[in-house]
Amino acid sequence: MNVLYEDNHIIAVNKTCSEIVQGDKTGDLPLSETVKDYIKEKYAKPGAVFLGVTHRLDRPTSGVVLFARTSKALARLNEMFRSHGEIQKTYWAIVKNRPPKDSERLEHYLWRNEKQNKSFVCKKDRKDAKKAILTYRVIAKSDRYFLLEINLETGRHHQIRCQLAHIGCPIKGDLKYGYERSNPDGGICLHARSIRFVHPVSKLPIYIEAPCPDDKLWSVLTATL
Repeated sequence: MNVLYEDNHIIAVNKTCSEIVQGDKTGDLPLSETVKDYIKEKYAKPGAVFLGVTHRLDRPTSGVVLFARTSKALARLNEMFRSHGEIQKTYWAIVKNRPPKDSERLEHYLWRNEKQNKSFVCKKDRKDAKKAILTYRVIAKSDRYFLLEINLETGRHHQIRCQLAHIGCPIKGDLKYGYERSNPDGGICLHARSIRFVHPVSKLPIYIEAPCPDDKLWSVLTATL
């Protein structure tokens, strides 16, 4: 486990594409339990360790995940995430197809199919449709792939994956949204690169950056950044 930042109130780690943030029906050990074990051992804490999940990443996605170590931090971070503006998350994604523009603000309405665990672009007036907004820009390219930097204005289910697929740029390895082949590690080339916010307790500015996956393609595309 790669710890990116920690203090008395929060801890951030770099999730791999094989980990789940919270327990689910698979029964696999979630990242939250791994972090609890780390805290318990490092600080020799007796009894149960408190750890609050403030947000999630899709299982095949890698990158920074922020947890709360105190109930005060959890309550304040939950409110900050709900406000959609107090916490800025930046993602990097690798796609094979060149986007229609080198930079663009995408605005769609998304509908989530619970049975398929998949989101679809739909019309505004569809029942349960939710507005999804992101901005992207091409920050690097190789002979076959493009690296996009993405900033979210909303936080919808599979938003980045769905919106990029809709403009003809499914993320490398993302079979669910139209990419033709899976990645060898079973993940997709979507990485939560960084998170920026004001500390919920100290009120100091915090910036946390997650190293990209240890992979040749990521290394090639980020070599000049």
